[in-house]
Amino acid sequence: MNNQKQFIVSHAPFWHNGSSIVERNHNILLAALPALLFGIIQYGVNAFAVACLAVSTAMLWELLMNKITKCPVTIADGHAALTGLLFAMVLPATAPWWLVLVGTFVAVVIGKQIFGGIGSNPFNPIALAVAILMVSWPDYFDFDASLVHYDFGFLAAYPLTALKYFGPEAVNGYNIGGLLLGQQVGGIGATFGLGLIAGGLYLIIRGFIRWEIVVSFVGGVFVTALLFNLSDPSRFGAPVIHLLTGYTLIGAIFLATDDSSSPVNFIPMLLYGATAGIMTVLIRNIGVYVDGVIFAILLANLLNPLLDKIRPQAIGKVV
Repeated sequence: MNNQKQFIVSHAPFWHNGSSIVERNHNILLAALPALLFGIIQYGVNAFAVACLAVSTAMLWELLMNKITKCPVTIADGHAALTGLLFAMVLPATAPWWLVLVGTFVAVVIGKQIFGGIGSNPFNPIALAVAILMVSWPDYFDFDASLVHYDFGFLAAYPLTALKYFGPEAVNGYNIGGLLLGQQVGGIGATFGLGLIAGGLYLIIRGFIRWEIVVSFVGGVFVTALLFNLSDPSRFGAPVIHLLTGYTLIGAIFLATDDSSSPVNFIPMLLYGATAGIMTVLIRNIGVYVDGVIFAILLANLLNPLLDKIRPQAIGKVV
């Protein structure tokens, strides 16, 4: 492969708001930092090591693929670093080095580069990598077992696990304020609700992500969880537990909004986000996995090309 210009015809999105790829990636990195830094403070040097290893190996895999395919070096655009950072945020602080290495390889090489690089991937690279790791080595995503040696000073149990196996009474010790302030067990950068929400608002205001996807995702989770709760309050938890625990916020703000694997039209974006939100609760409540966000996003990615065909009817007379 050489550096000659090529005429490329690809699937949507075809959207441009005047910003560059580098600016977008750097701003998303900035928006993700509060939640990540909180996780590093909470989990200590182990979390810092996982984050550093994930970012560095993601950039290394991209550089190697650039060299192998004889393409221009693209690590300066920040997308590989962003991929590694977001991947680290959903991992437990005790993730072994080889798990991080395999995960960044899957995300960068399989999830992005073999499809043609940034903008060509049909699935979110981080969601794809985490899904493969969760299926292959599920024990490492058992946060109760992985983080058993930490003493947090609050109810140190993974809320979704407690909810799924012991019912709503097991999560009565949690409250909205505590969950927003990160008083829960989970991924390195997935527990600090206020930090994730602040980052999401910043990106929406700056126009780097679309509010339609975030709001419809959250709305899908809330409505579906509410219907389950109303049908059997003794078995299914309240919507707030589903909204503020697990990967819900990081999934809605940082994963589902990936440009390459999400729609660009208004109605498709609403359907895309709502589908992911609904499937999240369905997997949590009646599926085998404790948290369904990752698989729900991949399913929505799969439906994306079909959803994006839903467009406003052109004004005019049909001849």
